[in-house]
Amino acid sequence: MKIAMVGLGKMGANMTQRLIEHGHEVVAFDLSADARTAAAGFGAQPVATLQELAAALEPPRVAWVMVPAGRPTNDTITTLAGLFESGDVVIDGGNSNYKETAPLVDQLAAEGIALVDAGTSGGIWGLKEGYCLMVGGTDEAVAVCEPAFLALAPEGGYAHVGPPGAGHFVKMIHNGIEYGLMQAYAEGFEILSEAPEFDLDLHEIASIWRYGSVVRSWLLDLAERALRPESGFEHIEGVVADSGEGRWTVEEAIDRGVSAPVISSALFARFASQKKDGFGLRLVSALRNQFGGHAFTTADGTSSGETGTPS
Repeated sequence: MKIAMVGLGKMGANMTQRLIEHGHEVVAFDLSADARTAAAGFGAQPVATLQELAAALEPPRVAWVMVPAGRPTNDTITTLAGLFESGDVVIDGGNSNYKETAPLVDQLAAEGIALVDAGTSGGIWGLKEGYCLMVGGTDEAVAVCEPAFLALAPEGGYAHVGPPGAGHFVKMIHNGIEYGLMQAYAEGFEILSEAPEFDLDLHEIASIWRYGSVVRSWLLDLAERALRPESGFEHIEGVVADSGEGRWTVEEAIDRGVSAPVISSALFARFASQKKDGFGLRLVSALRNQFGGHAFTTADGTSSGETGTPS
């Protein structure tokens, strides 16, 4: 099939290349001329505007949007809707909030244009390994796009999970689970690292857990890579960003009355990591000193002793 890719970042560029490798034609757009040139290098047809993109496709047109979630995605979809015609399809492949999908679905449907939401997982490995695709949309619209989904996904890695919005919803929960899994690995390995009496080789432990262990996973494979002696792990700062999906998952759990302590804890751990010398932890240290006379460490690295009133 012939399909357009809007957004040629790490994910969009690799998806474009994988589609071409599987025999599809791709019209490629990005605001960056360098990104368009790079896409042309592996066989895409670059265009400099969305108007050119629409003109380069044949009905039913299909455009996959891979730009940052929120306003960039919504504005791009709205612009494409003004250029497309009845029967055409726009795929939102970013990590959009499923609650923002419904009004866009209605907006496009008024013009006879379908919006398909494709939760996309695979990161920088997707080009080689394929992308897990969680797709929401009408049966008719998904059928139009399915050749691209089958090309991008590994065998068994694609499903039409439900109506419009379902793809983003499933991907949101997927990312919430990812938060919890990563945090569990991080905490476990940190405990191991704090046992100097055993002189543990954390890379070796990560490696053997990948074979036969009940905690084996792709994330553990990546942990093994990160802990290799040559990886430079010791130079990585312990600051972890949260891109939104974990927050949305926790909010969804609250709204639906579902207990999600692991995912919530993982989210809050990310918040804590983003605040070096955070006020809250400083206050905890000060309070311990006040009620129990416990020592605390000052900004210059020195320790202060019992100055408070023990209780």
